Amino acid sequence: MSHVTTSRPPTIAPLYKRWRIQIFAVTWIAYAGFYFTRQAFSVAKLGILEDPILSTTLTKSTLANLDAAYLTAYAAGQFVWGQVSDRFGPRVVLLGGLAISAIATVFMGLLPALVFLLPLMIVQGLAQSTGWSGTLKNMAQFFSIGERGKILGIWSTNYAFGGLVAAPFLGWVAYDVFGTWRAAFFGGAAVVAVVFVLMLLFQRNDPADVGLPPIEEYRAAADAEEGVELDDSPEAEAVAEPTPSWRESLAAVLRDSMVRTLGMSYFLLKPARYAILLWGPVIVAEQLADGDKFQAVTVPIAFGVAGVVAPILFGRMSDRVFKARRVPVSVISLAILVVVLALFAPLTATGNVWIMVAVLSVIGLAVYGADAMISCVAAVDFGTSKHAGTAAGLINCCGSVGAILGGLLPGYLSTSMLFYGFAGAAFIAMLLLIPHWNRMPAAD
Repeated sequence: MSHVTTSRPPTIAPLYKRWRIQIFAVTWIAYAGFYFTRQAFSVAKLGILEDPILSTTLTKSTLANLDAAYLTAYAAGQFVWGQVSDRFGPRVVLLGGLAISAIATVFMGLLPALVFLLPLMIVQGLAQSTGWSGTLKNMAQFFSIGERGKILGIWSTNYAFGGLVAAPFLGWVAYDVFGTWRAAFFGGAAVVAVVFVLMLLFQRNDPADVGLPPIEEYRAAADAEEGVELDDSPEAEAVAEPTPSWRESLAAVLRDSMVRTLGMSYFLLKPARYAILLWGPVIVAEQLADGDKFQAVTVPIAFGVAGVVAPILFGRMSDRVFKARRVPVSVISLAILVVVLALFAPLTATGNVWIMVAVLSVIGLAVYGADAMISCVAAVDFGTSKHAGTAAGLINCCGSVGAILGGLLPGYLSTSMLFYGFAGAAFIAMLLLIPHWNRMPAAD
């Protein structure tokens, strides 16, 4: 063991810092932006169901089936696009996904017939699924393991923010500004078109694309300047390796028992989140019998607000308290989630709106805390920067299959049975992760 004496040229540090901030910002905006086309159909449903012409064919059950088709395509796409991001870089994947999503959304507003909506929803699901693994792959190229808990904790507020803001904005555009449900589709497509331009101008695949060294070399030099003792033996030197094929990436990821465990855990966790996202107003209306529709729509905002805070809180905790171990905070989040889901029915049976707000806030804090750790930080850590896209895609594919259940089950089960079932699923996910409490990823 010895001190590394080499240091970076003086111009690299500020340039690297600038690009890290730029990549953080543009990928955050990109994934939040995807929600403006993702949520357009949910907002438009209100008008479609009241349209005297469309409501005869596009019934509530038909719209639910379209949601299921979308989520199925989304799950399949997660599996595919992560590997493509690893092989060809996230830029082409993300730009293609944003463009196709915007175009499909425009046609959904122009051609709202079942014969067109079904293939368009499938295309939309495939386009939307480019976002998560692609942006995560991009972040993994610019941020090292030791800082990802804090950085990705803040960064992963993007999907909570997107889900929180997109629907109210599109509802305002559609029903207050233009007075037609079609504007929800056109407004969402316009926002994503702007995001596409931002990505085209400001995003790059990795540091090499802008003449900078890999993140591992940059961090090693930074640690050396700060007097951190590093292993500079020949075995520890970074070796440039060719980009792995999709089969190599998939095989490497599937061999990792931790990635498989994260996938199973995420499958069990995600139904609860999607049930509240897609059915929150209905659930609130059932529990608050004396409430009105406006209250039923606004109360679930507590779930989304807590979801913005959770990744920051638990990401920082994983870095500072647990020294970059992601499993402990995931287990803690799941333990909280088990308790609050099991108590949801008896607590909200009082019909008190503030109890409902408090319960949904705690659920949001716990579910988004575990979600961010499992699908984001841990997925990148255990996938490593080389296979980050494939690992994130595989784990999120498993979660997206669970999301299909989250969209369907509320239509068939009572609220109490639903939440008891979600509590049981979260408990099993917690049990799967506990044996890996001290597990650390291999170095990138």
